[in-house]
Formats: sequence, C-alpha cells, structure tokens
Amino acid sequence: MEIAGRGRILIWEGGSLWLMEALPARGSASNMTAFHAHHAIQITLSLGGHFEFRTRDSSVAGDAIVAPDVEHLFEAKGHVAVLFVEPESRPGLAIVRNILGGATLRSVPLEKVADLVEHLKQASRKSSVSEQELEAIGRSLIERLADVHAVNLPDARVRKMIDHVAARLDDAVSLGSAARIAGLSPSRARHLFVEQTGLPFRSYLLWLRITKAVAIMATGTTLTEAAHEAGFADSAHFSRTFRRMFGIPAAALQLT
Repeated sequence: MEIAGRGRILIWEGGSLWLMEALPARGSASNMTAFHAHHAIQITLSLGGHFEFRTRDSSVAGDAIVAPDVEHLFEAKGHVAVLFVEPESRPGLAIVRNILGGATLRSVPLEKVADLVEHLKQASRKSSVSEQELEAIGRSLIERLADVHAVNLPDARVRKMIDHVAARLDDAVSLGSAARIAGLSPSRARHLFVEQTGLPFRSYLLWLRITKAVAIMATGTTLTEAAHEAGFADSAHFSRTFRRMFGIPAAALQLT
C-alpha cells in the first residue's frame, strides 16, 4: 500500500500528539484524506508543511482547529503536528467554548502559541528528542490554547460509565453494565450519555477502542495485534473504523 504519512504518535490520557510528514500521493503534489469524522477536537499546526481543511460548508488554509464529530477532509504536504483533544476533558470543553464558540472550523490563534510551535518544530527535527519532551510540548500547547477557566465537566455518572468501559476495552462491554456502575437504568443512561458526550454509547465505545488501538500500534505492534488488544473483532473491522474516523487506511501510516 502507498504510504500517505510517516512519523510518531504520542498518546496520553485526554490527548495525543501526531508528528507526521504528509507524503504526496502518486502523481500529485499533496495527499488528501476522504471526508471523515472523529470524536476528538483536532488542532493541526504547520512544522514546515502546507495544508488545507474543508468541512461541508467552510475551509481554512493553514493552522486550524476542527470541532468534534464534524465531517472534514485534510489536504497536506510536508511536516505537520496534529493534536487530538478529548472534548469531555477540561481543556477540550474550554477550547470548544472559548475558541470554536459554536463553529465547526477555526484558524488557530497563533499569537497564543507561536513560541511553543517553534519549540515543537525545533524539537521534532532532533533525532535524540525524548517522547517525554515532545509530550510536554503537546500538553503545553493544549493548555495554552484552552486557557482554562471554570468549565462544567460531564455529569459524574457519565464519567463513571466512561471510566468503566475504558478499563475493559478488550472485553465485551455493554451499556447495561456501564449503566449499573453509574446507578442508572439502561434507558436513562443511553439518553444521558448522548446528552453529555454528543455520541451514542456504542459510538463512543468505538472511539475509545480506536484510540487504544492507535496507542498500541504506535509502539511498533502489528495492526492485527493492535486490533485484537483493543477489542476489535478482527483487523478488517479496525481498518474500516480507522479509515472512517481518519480518512486514510491505518496501513498507509508508517510509524517510527
């Protein structure tokens, strides 16, 4: 399969940093994803590359923030940094409120983070840079953009449900078992979960599984092993889900 991008992925609770070189497709000057949607907020920053985002009704050329669960495509060439932020986290809630403000796509307010972007650009060029240093820069970028003030976190019962399933992704997890942990009936849990996260329970579970699989894949594990460890039925199911959520096949990424 033709490689669409190569680089490193660092994942921590509530966020991740993808340092990627977008490689041009055969016969083209750039590479373009299909329209796709994922539950994370996506913040993309140039580290020397050029790119454009498009949603169904708007576009931004250059550094951009995409709201969660919004269909978009991404055309890119060169080196980019992509930050994914869980929208239910405190920084995620602040970014949605303070920067996106109801929009699906916004330019990054670079005046807030120009020094950190330059720091990341320099660090990413060093072969000896540690994962801890890169993660620290990624976390600082998110915190600076969020400029967190008081925000209301999701309902404690929904957070119990999320914690319950996140610890059991390699097992069969049901809405009923998560509802019992939260002290709710399945019907009330289903309604409250959508109200608080914007996604049905099963869709959110799939997002947690894909996040875990990517984290495992980033350690050098095969796609098939990552799929099974994250609770996917098989690698084909993982591949279909990855393509739907990120717009490219998982096998098109070369992780170092």
